[in-house]
Amino acid sequence: MREILFLAASTAAGAALGAAFFGGLWLTVRKGVSSQRPALLFMSSLLLRMSVALLGFYVVSGGHWERLLACLVGFTAARVIMTRMTELNASGAGETSRAS
Repeated sequence: MREILFLAASTAAGAALGAAFFGGLWLTVRKGVSSQRPALLFMSSLLLRMSVALLGFYVVSGGHWERLLACLVGFTAARVIMTRMTELNASGAGETSRAS
């Protein structure tokens, strides 16, 4: 019973890590097109997002591969959700600009 709670918490933590990672990527891409130094922005964003994600995976796993796998499942689920959200946002913005 206790291990199930750890796995559920690991999945939720993975989802939070994924939301931060892919949300940060989305913001970086939006800001990168108008940035004075896009290469610096993209590289620093990548290093920061990767560092946070890897540190989060390390802390959440606690040396247990099951927790690491649950965290990865949450991370992947956040990727799917963020991809769908940004597609809906992009298609919605495109429709309103065409109507004008």
